[in-house]
This record gives sequence, structure tokens and C-alpha cells, in this order.
Amino acid sequence: MRRLAGLLVVPLLLLSTAACGDSGSDSAQMKNGAPAITKGAKFGETPALSKGKGEPPKELKVVTVTEGTGPVLKKGDIAQVNYYGQVWDGKEPFDQSFGKGKPFDVTIGAGMVIKGWDQGLEGKKVGSRLELVIPPALGYGDKGSGDKIKPNATLVFVVDIVKGTSVPVSATGKEVPQEDKALPKVGTNTDGKEVSVTVPKDTEPPAKLVSNYVLEGDGPAVKDTDSVVVKFNGKTWKDDKTFESTYATDQTVTWPMDQLSVKGLKDGLLGKKAGSRILLVIPPDQAFGDKEQGTIPANSTLVFSLDILSVM
Repeated sequence: MRRLAGLLVVPLLLLSTAACGDSGSDSAQMKNGAPAITKGAKFGETPALSKGKGEPPKELKVVTVTEGTGPVLKKGDIAQVNYYGQVWDGKEPFDQSFGKGKPFDVTIGAGMVIKGWDQGLEGKKVGSRLELVIPPALGYGDKGSGDKIKPNATLVFVVDIVKGTSVPVSATGKEVPQEDKALPKVGTNTDGKEVSVTVPKDTEPPAKLVSNYVLEGDGPAVKDTDSVVVKFNGKTWKDDKTFESTYATDQTVTWPMDQLSVKGLKDGLLGKKAGSRILLVIPPDQAFGDKEQGTIPANSTLVFSLDILSVM
């Protein structure tokens, strides 16, 4: 089954292979064993890279171009970064986020990006500019990616760490009574372990969207321009079975609000405060409608326990 975390958002590839930006210098100049930055060398500037010279390194190489003064990124943190990617023997980028107006969010060590990114970013300070030289084993291996990244390609990235956010293990807001017996009951534990969701038996699901606080936090309210970092336990109302839970992998998921494709999920999150746990009940017409999605039958009412851990 394609994971729900991917179904809920409009597809967005961090490491897409569409060429963008101006081509860089074709100089073979090297610096610190990596292709030199030929323009835009300062943090925040759009860089260009020279073409790699000779054989690329066999191991991950991380060059700190400039070191920031912010906190050190650790596993589980959310980093907002700008990046510029080029293959070792290339002359132009295969992708970049510079100039697009919005950094990319990546969860450190979560396996959501190539291994060279996870390993290269962990332990680095916010405000740093890095150059990563990533061997195939930590990139796209012998399969490559699209037309621009050939099999067994060594990748070179310039990465600016714009922001880092430490994510709590659980919502910790004030408990709100759950008095409606016709609605699912959500657990109130705050230890980071799976949150229970119990759907009432022999009860018809509501026809309208339900978005209720279970634990009410005091953080900023979610706006449609934000990204939210969440944990969730998702069930189908009819059979009270979990179709996906982030607790199974002990990882968070980051959703850009403007890319959420499930209307009830987006509407249910808007206006809710960071640090909260909410109950969401999404009727079929605001979920996947009459289309089956993996183990989710057509015309399903979806039930979520959802922790809003951070708003960015």
C-alpha cells in the first residue's frame, strides 16, 4: 500500500530531476576535495558549482563551507534547508530550491530522503552552509533517478540550513472532556507511545466533519501557509481498524498545508493550535470518496487521533 502520508499531499519530489537555474562554470577547480563553488559562495546566495575533477570520493564527504551559530541538528529534528544539486561530472543543476521562495523541510534521520542527506546533516549547526559529496551507495545507487541522475552517479549538493526545530514526542496540552458518546474516544497519554482510538460500536458516523480538541495546546494556530509536524493513528470507522499509524515507525510526518489533498484533513487542522491532540472524523465526501485507497475501502469515514507537534 502506498503510505497515507504520501496520499494526503500533492506529490512533491525533493530530489526531482528537472533541470532548473542557470548552468554553472565548467571549470575543473576543486576545493577541499569537492567541486568549488564558483559563484554565490555566501550563505543564502544561489550557488553554482564547478565540474568535479578526477575520481569522486568513495565515502560521504561533508565540507562545512561556513559554520552557523545555531543549535546542532539531532535525529528527529526538522530542518528547513535550501539546496542545489549537481552530479559530479555535470555542468548544471538537476534540481534546487534556491529562488523558489520556500525552504524544504526534512526530518533528520527519518529515512525520508537519500542516506547521504540524513548522515550529512545530522550534527551540523543551523545557519551553516555545507557541501555534500554523496557516493552512489548513499544516493540513488545503480538505479539512478530519471534522465538527469544516471546509475551509479556521485551527487554534489550545496545545502544551507536555514532553520532547525526540535520536535516533542507528544502533544502535551490541557485535557478536554470527551463527552459525546457517539464519537470515537481518543487516548490522552503523553509518553510518545501509540495513542488509542476507539470507535463506538453500532453507531452511525457523523455526516459532517468533526475536529475536536482532546488535548488543547497553547502554540500558534495552523494557517494554510504553514507546514505541520504530526503524529497520527488513522482508522476506518466501519471496522475500527488502523490503516496507518506513525507510531509503528516512531517517526513524525511533515505536511505542507498548501499541498494537503484531503479536504477534511486540511479543514480539520486549520485554526488548531500547536501542541494539541485532536480527534478528526472525516466523512467520505471530504476524504477519498468512492475511490478505494489501498486497505481503505471506498466510501470510508476516516478517524484520526492527530498530534500537532510543531507548526512551521
